[in-house]
Amino acid sequence: MTHRVGAKGQVVIPKDLRERAGLRPGADVEFELNGNRVSITVARHRSGLGGRFARSGMAGRLLEDRAREPR
Repeated sequence: MTHRVGAKGQVVIPKDLRERAGLRPGADVEFELNGNRVSITVARHRSGLGGRFARSGMAGRLLEDRAREPR
């Protein structure tokens, strides 16, 4: 598959590849340059909050609360 890089440096990942990789809107990806090859990898989960909130449990409570919200 060949796609063109747009004026803003954006490239569309084909739907079939997004689905097979499990990429949904808002997913984090990592880019790596190896010679002339650019690799895109599904990012590992980010660590929780940093700084003074790192061990507060706030992030976990927020995610639980959001999971209970109707969609």
